[in-house]
Amino acid sequence: MTVIVDDAGSGDLLFGIVIGAYRPETAEFKYDVIGVRFFQPDQYCKKGYLSEASRITSELLATLKAKSDEEVQLCQGYIFDEAAKKLKEKLGEEQGEKLVQRIRVVGEAQRLTEIAYLDEIRNLGYEPLTEREEKRAKSFFHMMRWLKANPQMLSYAKTGWPRLKRYRLFNPTGEDQSEAEAKELHEAKCSECGEICEVPFKPDPHRPVYCRECWGKRKRGKRVSRGKPKRISRNAGAQSFSLNA
Repeated sequence: MTVIVDDAGSGDLLFGIVIGAYRPETAEFKYDVIGVRFFQPDQYCKKGYLSEASRITSELLATLKAKSDEEVQLCQGYIFDEAAKKLKEKLGEEQGEKLVQRIRVVGEAQRLTEIAYLDEIRNLGYEPLTEREEKRAKSFFHMMRWLKANPQMLSYAKTGWPRLKRYRLFNPTGEDQSEAEAKELHEAKCSECGEICEVPFKPDPHRPVYCRECWGKRKRGKRVSRGKPKRISRNAGAQSFSLNA
């Protein structure tokens, strides 16, 4: 028998993180939530969410009545680092290494954990994008726009993420930041790859806008083209070209 433990919501702006435990042999599924308070300014830097993930994992295994010789497969994400360590210590070095595995979770365990997270954020009144897994950046801005329209729900956002300080919604005063850091970023669509990105200026609809990756490629391309040696016409039998032409 095996218990697979996965998480959902760790990279999403809204709500906490759902931890789900699934036993394939019996189709049993249980879940609990790491509260959003662990991802807010006064708690996030303390990394208490790691201990909370470990506690919830142990409780879910107990709820499923996992046996001491039952394999536990934990998602390989960082959120389970402490949980894996504690489980291995509890089982002993040899048994722990054998029974506690870190895997990339797919299939039913992932699906059920994701559904649990989506149900939780729908309970807030937010309707997630259907393609949010494939378009993470788009989903982030979609959630942020919802929070702008519903500022009373900011207490349900992971406001402790340092990168959020660049947005006035999460840092209205801009305290303890340079003017550049406090500068508001704008959502835009990259003219090269079509992905949603953020830029530190208001996009002009009549001029192209590039994401960081495409802008870097264009800059590198220009440097290469300027430094490329020119090939000269060969005389009969010539086998070389000049780098100084």
